[in-house]
Amino acid sequence: MTPIPFIAVVALLTAGGLEEYGLPAVAPVAADAPVAAVAAPEARPYDETADASEAVAAAMTRAALADKRVVVVMGANWCHDSRALAGWFATPRFAEMLDSRYEVVFVDAGHPATGDLHNAAIARRFGLKTLKGTPTVFVAAPDGTRLNSKKDASSWRNAASRDEDAIFAYFDSFGA
Repeated sequence: MTPIPFIAVVALLTAGGLEEYGLPAVAPVAADAPVAAVAAPEARPYDETADASEAVAAAMTRAALADKRVVVVMGANWCHDSRALAGWFATPRFAEMLDSRYEVVFVDAGHPATGDLHNAAIARRFGLKTLKGTPTVFVAAPDGTRLNSKKDASSWRNAASRDEDAIFAYFDSFGA
């Protein structure tokens, strides 16, 4: 029996003409289209030029006056996880819940993995010596007491992969 070149096999498979080689005909198989993943929305609110310490202090003051909590997101516009979390926050569903319970501050963190950490004093204010990555999320009382654990604060580096409902439930769980 003469070997069949690969390209000929592909052509024969698609044409169904393998009987002369003693092989059964093969019909093309229809496949369902792959399920597209729901992409997280994106936003770029991390301002490298902002006075982050002043922004956090102002958020704490507003939170105290309105009986709210504070969310400080240390991220970067280059980071898809930071952009995704900020994007979720901008959706109507999240905005309604967050606006009624929190003062949200986005703080540029630079490139912590390369040692170019911006606004390190804010991370230290909430009990972290440095950032493991972005985004890092602090939930705080108006007096500055961190309400989420250090582990939770540092766990958001996969924000773009997280389920929308799980993200919502996390922030909803702190109440106001």
